[in-house]
Amino acid sequence: MEIRQYGPSAPGTSPAAGPPPRRGRRWPLGVLAVALAGGAAAGAVLATVPDEPERRAVPPPPAAGPRTQPQALALALAALTSGVPAALPDLTALIGQQEGRVRARPQDARAWAVLGTAYVERGRVSADPANYPKAERALTTSIQVRAGGNAEALGGLAALANARRDFAAAKRYGEQALKLTPKRWTAYPPLIDAYTGLGDYKAARGALDKLLALRPGVAARPAVMARASAVYRDRGWREDAVAQLTDAASTARTPPEQGAYLTGVGQLAWERGDREDALRHFEAAVRVDPGRWAALAGKGRALAALGRADEALTAYRAALAGQPDPRVTLELGELYESLGRFSSAREQYELMRERVERSVDGGVDEELLIGQYEADHGDAQDAVVRLEEEWRRQPGIEVADALGWALHRAGDDQEALKYASIATDKAKGGGVRSALYAFHLGMIERETDRPGPARRHLQEALRINPYFSPLRAPEARAALRELGDVPDEPLPGADD
Repeated sequence: MEIRQYGPSAPGTSPAAGPPPRRGRRWPLGVLAVALAGGAAAGAVLATVPDEPERRAVPPPPAAGPRTQPQALALALAALTSGVPAALPDLTALIGQQEGRVRARPQDARAWAVLGTAYVERGRVSADPANYPKAERALTTSIQVRAGGNAEALGGLAALANARRDFAAAKRYGEQALKLTPKRWTAYPPLIDAYTGLGDYKAARGALDKLLALRPGVAARPAVMARASAVYRDRGWREDAVAQLTDAASTARTPPEQGAYLTGVGQLAWERGDREDALRHFEAAVRVDPGRWAALAGKGRALAALGRADEALTAYRAALAGQPDPRVTLELGELYESLGRFSSAREQYELMRERVERSVDGGVDEELLIGQYEADHGDAQDAVVRLEEEWRRQPGIEVADALGWALHRAGDDQEALKYASIATDKAKGGGVRSALYAFHLGMIERETDRPGPARRHLQEALRINPYFSPLRAPEARAALRELGDVPDEPLPGADD
């Protein structure tokens, strides 16, 4: 592991500058050679499913207008301390203020904690992992300045660890912060994320129950409802998740907060296969908060599903211009591939590689994303090695699904079935209704001579979201055609 040293910042630079002390596993350059020979299915469209929840009107945006710098700083600080989304320009203004403060008062532990937490949030919002090493130095400085009872810095370290996908560290810091402030609701969301990432869904539900029992005030309720929505979604309670997040959007107090919740409602609509409702909420999120890049990516997803490929590509490119997220980059590459534009797909896959490398430089664990990419587009055996290690460290449902699929692509279908089953087993936490997970399980079952379960799970995938992926949904339909109709088999016990 490479560890670089850093010293005091130079005049005019960030006082929290410096590379991370932790580096993720490097991704060899040769691993990313993309083989795009042969034809691929054209772009797909999405259809609604019959059991969609009752539609609700998209709420109007909160009143917004020009803000003075003191107002922007106050909004950003309030957002950080109350656990709600903040606008990127406001975060940048707050960072500048706090950098000046810690230079003037280097023993101000709270200023260092606020600075570090602001770096974390800016890194998350902008998809710029260069913020994370700065956050780490600021937060550890805060701990050094005030070692005992520093819940703010510990909470910031938990948020940083979650952003880096280091869920074990997030759990450790989050539990320390919770011991110091058990009645503070903002201590619970980082722990819920950490427990979820570690596959401890019982603990995540328990943390949510404790959070709800605190009965947070009016200002915090939208954020709490959004947190409840995420847990309900993971449990498969789709209608409850939509209701919570819709109510959160209707009562949000700032445009960034409302934009974030509307984006979440759009994503839930997408997951259930409602392309029109998803597009409506993504567009509403962008109207409220033009810098909501995740909503623009979602808009591209929904437009592609509606067969409006050119508009979809424009939306994706706009999203990546503002937030160069490697996951969205991979998604755009697969859309290009589905359209037969293989050169453009290769360009996106190479961009993804570069962005993953920057992310790893920022201390982010990207093994899951790399494994997912390699399983479908590169070296499946490399994906297995990476994902087996990730499963040992962080056995969440998403990792189980990815590992099962990588094992299938590497030819080990019996072992693949074990992990694909975990990902879809409600008893093991896999309550989320995922078309992709059902597709993976069905395809593995087909290769292990289980035609009945394979047919059932492939049908389930298309029922959940008929065009969940521009590449994989056509594969599901082709596999179902090959499986044919359900054979006319005698019922069990018919010969008795």
